[in-house]
Amino acid sequence: MPRHRVRRSALPVSLTAAAVLAVSAAGGAYVVGRAPAAVFSVSSASESPEASEEPVVDLDAELAGAVEPLLSGASGAALSVAVLDSDSGARAVYGGAAETYETASIVKVDILAALLLRAQDEGRRLTAAERGRAAAMIERSDNDSATALLAAVGGATGLDAANERLGLTATTASHAWGLTGTTAADQLTLLGAVFGTEADAALSEESRAYVQGLMARVEADQQWGVSAAGDTWALKNGWMPRTATGLWNVNSIGRVTADGHIYLVAVLSGGQTSEESGIALVESAAKAAVGVLAAR
Repeated sequence: MPRHRVRRSALPVSLTAAAVLAVSAAGGAYVVGRAPAAVFSVSSASESPEASEEPVVDLDAELAGAVEPLLSGASGAALSVAVLDSDSGARAVYGGAAETYETASIVKVDILAALLLRAQDEGRRLTAAERGRAAAMIERSDNDSATALLAAVGGATGLDAANERLGLTATTASHAWGLTGTTAADQLTLLGAVFGTEADAALSEESRAYVQGLMARVEADQQWGVSAAGDTWALKNGWMPRTATGLWNVNSIGRVTADGHIYLVAVLSGGQTSEESGIALVESAAKAAVGVLAAR
């Protein structure tokens, strides 16, 4: 049976071991997410398909094939997905760099990362007040805490500066933080910054462990989304209705473990007719994305 070379999508993720809206519940918008040689043979710029007997596998195309049927009955909903197998390094993206979505509450992971970068620069740990707000912001998706911590990092300008350090190239912060624009690929980069293991990463090992711990303890009614794709998880979800249309943005980002592999998954969606239908679509997309990489 022939082996397959994998064509990976070009994402700036590096892992070594791998609003002016009404508030809807706690997570809505607020005014004021060593490749083992025996497993993958990856094509490079110096190796053309003609030079190898191994067929190229286009994971982006396979992900599109798995995700697009999910949209057939979604009444005009839009969807973007990015997934990475942190063990092999294989990754895939559905939805291009120009396909941006409003973050809703997944931006709270980004805000916390920016706060931790600022504390690292100042050579200190978070204060008790900061830690209290951070826990409320991630575990309960508390909006007031997000607003306070965004101000603490310098507002939208400070968040943009932090994102430049984290490698997010297509994310534009908003003072109304739920309206921050992002892509699934950028959210995968953010997850890489939070769950990566590089010694020279922007976030320190202690900072990464802190964010991971909070994301593993979100409240029970918020444990949906990418968690559907694995046995264990650490995640942050976002959901908000758009007052102009009544349609929903429903997003989920995080890390899941499935069949012994660790996956980073980001699913962004817009134009959902309800929160419930959005959650169902996001969960189906997360499972489909992990399934594409697991099959390879």
